[in-house]
Amino acid sequence: MTVTEKTAYLKGLLEGLKIDDSTDQGKLLCAIVDTLNDIALSVSDLESDAADMSEDIELIEDAIDDIDDELEEMEDTLDDICDVLEDCCDCDDEDDDCDCDETFYQLSCPTCGEEICVDEDVLEEGGMKCPACGEELEFDLSLLEEEDEDDDDKGCGCDCGCEH
Repeated sequence: MTVTEKTAYLKGLLEGLKIDDSTDQGKLLCAIVDTLNDIALSVSDLESDAADMSEDIELIEDAIDDIDDELEEMEDTLDDICDVLEDCCDCDDEDDDCDCDETFYQLSCPTCGEEICVDEDVLEEGGMKCPACGEELEFDLSLLEEEDEDDDDKGCGCDCGCEH
């Protein structure tokens, strides 16, 4: 029996006992039963809301699990990229005098938007196929050379007097 059913039973019992609601005791008993009925209705509403919220909570938990899985995949991909880039350098991690000058450039395929990392050798070849969609990509090194010339003209930016 639910709380609302119990208060309905108390109301019926109060009416069945023919308690006179004009007396002080009758007024008190009627007020108590009415208050219990209001409380029972509030509890019933809260239970209903809690049931609805549990469904929402399950949906949120599922969404969080999906995001966690996608983040884990992204971390794995990033780790793989870092491993590939580290393999490009012939220096040991313990070698403090590493002179690996390999520079990588990040490009976006204009067709599919795939982010691609390439080194200067690939740029000098003048093009490549996008690994994601197969679109032929062409590189214009004249823009890169102009940027290098602009950097040379600026110097290092300090007042040390160097020519870099």
